Amino acid sequence: MMTANTAPSRITMYGADWCGDCRRSKRVLDALGVDYDYVDTVEIEDAADRARAISGRTNIPVIVFPDGSHLVEPSDPELREKLAA
Repeated sequence: MMTANTAPSRITMYGADWCGDCRRSKRVLDALGVDYDYVDTVEIEDAADRARAISGRTNIPVIVFPDGSHLVEPSDPELREKLAA
């Protein structure tokens, strides 16, 4: 499980191209010019397991922030609020 000690130095988003919520969250990040790493849970063998270990859920997207916190399936306003904090 990711802790503050192993948090990424930049935002990491776990998602999949078939996921509408993932595409929506990517649009928010891209529109705001956020630099982030995208981890495709379909293409990368253990990515879905890593996302589940972080969130405790099978839902995506899982967006992990440099402070060690994460959001799962955030609404656009939730994601914007977290990015502004």
